[in-house]
Amino acid sequence: MKLNCITVDDEPLALNLISAFVEQTPFLDLKGRFGNAVQALQALHEQTIHLIFLDIQMPDLNGMELARVISQSGASLQTRIVFTTAYNQFAVEGYKVDALDYLLKPFGYDEFLRAASKAKKYFEVLQENGVGEVAENYMFVKADYKHIRVDFDAITHVESVKDYVKIHLMPPFSPVVTLSSLKSIEEKLPQTRFLRIHRSFIVAVSKVDSVSKNSVQLGPVEIPVGELYKDAFKTLLARWI
Repeated sequence: MKLNCITVDDEPLALNLISAFVEQTPFLDLKGRFGNAVQALQALHEQTIHLIFLDIQMPDLNGMELARVISQSGASLQTRIVFTTAYNQFAVEGYKVDALDYLLKPFGYDEFLRAASKAKKYFEVLQENGVGEVAENYMFVKADYKHIRVDFDAITHVESVKDYVKIHLMPPFSPVVTLSSLKSIEEKLPQTRFLRIHRSFIVAVSKVDSVSKNSVQLGPVEIPVGELYKDAFKTLLARWI
């Protein structure tokens, strides 16, 4: 199995070194190298990435904040992080966001290979246990005269607006609007992870923050439960009662 990787570090020398380590490792495939976490976040939305070698102290969005975004989006099962930093005080925080490993700068190729091999073993175990392939973790929809990939992990809810469907995504991504029916989109979504609770709404179950008698809350958004979908809503409630 070959793992798709990106490297993220605001120091050019460190970025060059870690990228060179990735390129000389047969089971790793370098898909991008970035000087800041904001660019890396966009890359994660555009392609399948298994492993991120991520610096922590960076301007704008730091590595720990990026890790929290990944964890909160539900993508941490399919995208794992190895932190690379010169500061050992971040080790505890790294494990709180479920980092796969932690490399303290300066490190050599032997230490890098140990962390990379740990990642390889992790994804091999996923395959052996029958966890769905990453290729099944997204769909393509037509928008802006092109087909756009939408990761299931990034979706918060899907909304029908007249002849269009608006697919709402985790921040900082903007919604994707496609000329389609809600039923057509519903058929593309995994039934175990998404639930239609209204004629105009489908919700990602993992993104639901709270439920009340006739609605669900996803962050600042409250979505009503339609009469025709009361049974489906009861199924959702049963997961927490």
